[in-house]
Amino acid sequence: MAGHGTEEHPHGADRLCAAGDRVYSRAVRRGRVPRTDADAVPCLLELALLHPDPDDMDWLVPTSPQEVMTRLLRGVYDEVTDSQRRVGSAVAAFDWYAGLGRQLPDLTAAADGTAAIRVLDGLSRIQAAMDEATEACTAEVLTVQPGGIRRESELTEGLHRALALRGRGVRMRDLYTHVARHGQGLLNYLELMGDAVEARTLDEVIDRLILFDRTVAFIPANADRTMALELRHPALVEYFVTVFERLWRLAIPLTAPLPDTGIEGISHREQSIAALLAEGHQDAVIAERLGISVRTCRAHIARLSETLGAASRTQLGVRIAQVGLDRPPGGASGTSGAGGTSGASVQGAAPAVVSLPDQGSPSVR
Repeated sequence: MAGHGTEEHPHGADRLCAAGDRVYSRAVRRGRVPRTDADAVPCLLELALLHPDPDDMDWLVPTSPQEVMTRLLRGVYDEVTDSQRRVGSAVAAFDWYAGLGRQLPDLTAAADGTAAIRVLDGLSRIQAAMDEATEACTAEVLTVQPGGIRRESELTEGLHRALALRGRGVRMRDLYTHVARHGQGLLNYLELMGDAVEARTLDEVIDRLILFDRTVAFIPANADRTMALELRHPALVEYFVTVFERLWRLAIPLTAPLPDTGIEGISHREQSIAALLAEGHQDAVIAERLGISVRTCRAHIARLSETLGAASRTQLGVRIAQVGLDRPPGGASGTSGAGGTSGASVQGAAPAVVSLPDQGSPSVR
């Protein structure tokens, strides 16, 4: 009987079911009720709200509401006391552990106490973190923008952030692939930004990267760029700064022409493709690394074959090695200030770099 009542009436004396409330209320008003009235509500007996009448066992009398309340309050007090005891034990234990932790460096915190590595999950969180870093930036923004030609919409989406940075005197340097040179939207953007931005290009660059004031960096955390890492650990940030500066030194200013290959009929891009083919990469990989489509990549490979007189891929590989195209084209080195038209894509200048779906400037997208 007890089990049956507990399953059908899983409540306490302070929260009676509708049937139990009716029977107990009737018992309190009348002083007692027939035992048969409680057949459908065994919870009243289990909770000791009704008990047999000593003078007539066919009747049930109610426990006084005052006694029920006292019993309930005693139970609540016991629960609160037990909870306070457990809280006290937990505080004491973790206070002890915290004391032990102060003897070791906090590897998850930067010098200013903020998280050294923070995972940003979702576009809204990424964008909010990028906006915060953009607003706090006072001196310099460094970005790496992989991919090919920047679409006009990508460049204008974060334009207001780039203009805000320029208005505060922030200097911007952006690295793109050589393919980005062919986008008129990027050239227009760089002209608008004037000398606030410098842009250089390479055959291929690393994945998206943005650095603010050499104190915080953002990089993608998954392939579709719906997650990003915010890095504030000085060693990690310094590492990325070093990577950027070395790439920058090897890159060619956007206004400077790409070096000639020295081989008639072979363009600089085709020389880059030839070097990657010599390394054994597939068409799709080469296209991704150079920021071009697979279709464009294959068109260049076809021209290479025709120019070098190769009838097959195997023969093309031999011809590439024979004419010395199996090495990456040499990049012009220069100082960080060299290079004409400054420019940073809105994606570059502002936080477009950890861009998820590759958007404009300050968006991790």
